[in-house]
Amino acid sequence: MAVNLGILFFEGHVDHREGSEAMKPNRIVDLRWIVKAKRRVIGPPAGLRRVRGRFRWLGISALATVAFVTSISVCSMLAQTSSQPNAPGPVQLTQDGEAWVAATLRSLSLEEKIGQMLQGRCFVDFTNFNSRDYKKLRDDLQKYHLGSLVVAAHINEHGVVHPSPLEAAKVINQLQTDSKLPLLIAADLERGLASRLSGVPDFPWPMALGAVGNPEETEHLGAITAREARAVGIEWALAPVADVNNNPANPVINDRSFGEDPSSVATLVSAFIRGAHQNGLLVTAKHFPGLGDSKINPLFGIASINGDMDRLNAVELLPFRRAIESGVDAVLVEHVRVPALDPDPSKFATVSQKVVGGLLERDLGFKGVVLTDILEKQGMARLYGHTKANPAAQAAVDAIKAGCDVMMVPDDLDSAFRAILKAVQSGEISESRIDDSVRKILTLKAQVGLYRDRLVDINQVAALAQSPQDFEFAQHVADQAVTLVRDQGKLLPMAKTAPQINQQTTEKHKTGSRARPVVVVLAEDLEQIDNRAFEEAFKARCPDAQFFYFDGRTPGPDYIVGVATHAPSVVVAAYVTRGGVRQAVINGKSITIFGLLGPSSELLNKIVWAAPEKTMVVSLGSPYLIENYPGIQTYICTYAIASTSEISAVKALFGEIQNDAKLPVTLPGIAPRASSVPWRTQAPSATGQNK
Repeated sequence: MAVNLGILFFEGHVDHREGSEAMKPNRIVDLRWIVKAKRRVIGPPAGLRRVRGRFRWLGISALATVAFVTSISVCSMLAQTSSQPNAPGPVQLTQDGEAWVAATLRSLSLEEKIGQMLQGRCFVDFTNFNSRDYKKLRDDLQKYHLGSLVVAAHINEHGVVHPSPLEAAKVINQLQTDSKLPLLIAADLERGLASRLSGVPDFPWPMALGAVGNPEETEHLGAITAREARAVGIEWALAPVADVNNNPANPVINDRSFGEDPSSVATLVSAFIRGAHQNGLLVTAKHFPGLGDSKINPLFGIASINGDMDRLNAVELLPFRRAIESGVDAVLVEHVRVPALDPDPSKFATVSQKVVGGLLERDLGFKGVVLTDILEKQGMARLYGHTKANPAAQAAVDAIKAGCDVMMVPDDLDSAFRAILKAVQSGEISESRIDDSVRKILTLKAQVGLYRDRLVDINQVAALAQSPQDFEFAQHVADQAVTLVRDQGKLLPMAKTAPQINQQTTEKHKTGSRARPVVVVLAEDLEQIDNRAFEEAFKARCPDAQFFYFDGRTPGPDYIVGVATHAPSVVVAAYVTRGGVRQAVINGKSITIFGLLGPSSELLNKIVWAAPEKTMVVSLGSPYLIENYPGIQTYICTYAIASTSEISAVKALFGEIQNDAKLPVTLPGIAPRASSVPWRTQAPSATGQNK
């Protein structure tokens, strides 16, 4: 079939924030972009479906009748496809994309090229595009010609702000509209969109996938993450984490890692990349050359990874090698010193030519985009020793000289931009070096089709980002990950109880003739718990359970201990953040705190010592909590503070889970890696619910 499609000229109103990049008002659109003979619909049809108004034929067909029929057929095809979600295709570079990269690079001024190498920070909860904050973001975007933005989250008095997928998509479309060149929108998607948005599948952290140990499920997570991200306009995942978490005292990686075994981590990193790529998402391996064996967060101190090259090759570098072999698009380099790679104490990895240009690009053969971690003044000042007037700007220059392509969020954007421009104008950095980086950045944009259509279809967001099947899979992953580490008390499974059904039993309940399980929810800050999924699931199985929430700001720790001592069973749900791991001096002795400090820690200690044989502790988050409380006799790990993990923990307590999860890390003195205790289960009672 040979079709002479001609050209349609669209009249009327077009919402270019929702439609195709090609669909701006009064723009001539060549339909040969849209339909090719005997081939599927490609390119701008998403925009065509949203055109409101009339059109007239300006085509080059010989017969008006043929033109009319052809145009109606095309519109019919587009209307039929509009009811089905259009997920993006695989990450790939086409000939058209290559041509766009070359032509765009030739057209850019030096200032515009430098801007492509700068990544700004954006928020996606704007409701007013005329607000002062949005205008400031838009002005920075245009003044500095930014090439990419990374999605961040606001924090208010209620905690982290998580906008909906639809809200995020509208903001990202507006940002794309306000930018001359298409933007790469990046985000930390280590556990899907739940890190940044609400109303999406709440996957646990990667360590849960390490406990499951099934590459197919990690690949499926990568695929879901890609579909959800692309639906809202995010094309670039700052994931997966390729760090090997072999230091229990690590305050920054912890449950973000797949585990402590380099081979297992490498396998799951590769699986995530595979799933994401097949569904159109760019991915980043981080934090090169490995941050798993550090006790210091590089944002707050000078981290150092010690060990010789044999150790680095066997442990830290193995997952990165596998990621490169799997075609990872970008590698994020961390602000960490690695003496075995560069003995110069003034050189951290981000600005070390030996690390970036030597090890990563030459030795490991990486040809993609090299991204720095955040360039903020205080952190850079510590690393430079306050020897520079503007250390973040100097770090940007030094990082480019080392081989980095994208500077992540310089907190003084103007100084970083001008420092790079001055370095090129002075000859310190050649313009050809800038061209090399910009070419790679533009190639990323071409690989995800941004030169064809930079805007997302608002009408498809819910179908692609909030699929019921994806919610079910997130719960499945959490169920498969929950791990029984210790069961010395033989308390599991707990018995379900029927709800109170009449006044008589209610009065007995009040007088205490009926024993009630006690549940103590502990955290250093209860505001980090943004839902009551654990309590809701627990009370669905045991309605008369007595709940206490405690973070040191609430009174009554002695009362809680007293109630727990007389209860038939006690469950402690401890919300343990990775940032809670720290070094402390107690009674003149330096110790590592693995997640709880102060009154919350004291309360857990008292409960464990007062009622060890009837206390079950669930760690929601870091698995290392038990290191500070070796007296715990029943211990369950979920590896995440997530609603799905909360529900999974309750299922496990009541005997509804039978999985093969294994510890992905060693708990020194408690349990070795790859170990677990078999679950003892019971069938749900007639009154029980399987939430």
